Amino acid sequence: MITLGQVNTLEILRESEHGIYLIDNEDNQVLLPTRYVPDTFKIYDKLDVFVYLDNEERPVASTDMPYIKRGEFALLRCNQVTDYGAFLDWGLVKELFCPFKEQAFNMKPGGWYLVHCYLDEKTERLVASSKTNRFLDNTNLTVQQFDQVDLIVSHPSDIGMNVIVNKIHSGLIYKDQIFKDISVGDKLTGIVKKVRPGNKLDISLGQIGYRNIEPNAERILHELQDNSGYMNLTDKSSPEAIKDQLQMSKKNFKKAIGALYKERQIEIKSDGIYLV
Repeated sequence: MITLGQVNTLEILRESEHGIYLIDNEDNQVLLPTRYVPDTFKIYDKLDVFVYLDNEERPVASTDMPYIKRGEFALLRCNQVTDYGAFLDWGLVKELFCPFKEQAFNMKPGGWYLVHCYLDEKTERLVASSKTNRFLDNTNLTVQQFDQVDLIVSHPSDIGMNVIVNKIHSGLIYKDQIFKDISVGDKLTGIVKKVRPGNKLDISLGQIGYRNIEPNAERILHELQDNSGYMNLTDKSSPEAIKDQLQMSKKNFKKAIGALYKERQIEIKSDGIYLV
């Protein structure tokens, strides 16, 4: 099957005056225009090609790879705006179309916009949308607290910066967790700091590192979660009490709660520790 908007591995079938025809295992054919044909090739060789629709709405292959593929997010430059919508530079001869209805804000020539590429079911064309949130879903999370995640900076808010998490979820980095300049479209690595009610994800750019630096911090968080967010221990508790309840030394306990407190995960009061 030849899939629009994706890289397909196809077999060279035959030559023509316009290029070479490629075929898949279901006998579907697509033209690779002359400008993309390798200098040397043999019939039945296999090529990795990107397939999209040309200006006449026919499937065509390219050995050039676009800046964005179907199902992905990327920051693209707007080349022109017409009565129908905006046309974006995605690295191919034919520009990527973004209809007005798919623009979160009116695009302008020369501007850069974070977009999602998808296949419009009505027209069967690859199109872009800057309304990226509608392609994200936190209903069934595939990540959990302390997981390392891939991020794409989406758009700013009053309380921080919204991010796309692992290309499928939405998350938020609070202002007080941002210690360097970041811009829309930046690709970063972060940590799931917290999963809030409604599967909302709080993200940290800093290496919380509980799994590596403070392996006991996760244990303490689980203990708090299992006990309605309270633990009757403090940094003043005896080593024996800490060992009995958590099976860790007082030194490691203090180091772990220090890290959790710094990340605003807990409150330490005179009667115990509370989960924020």
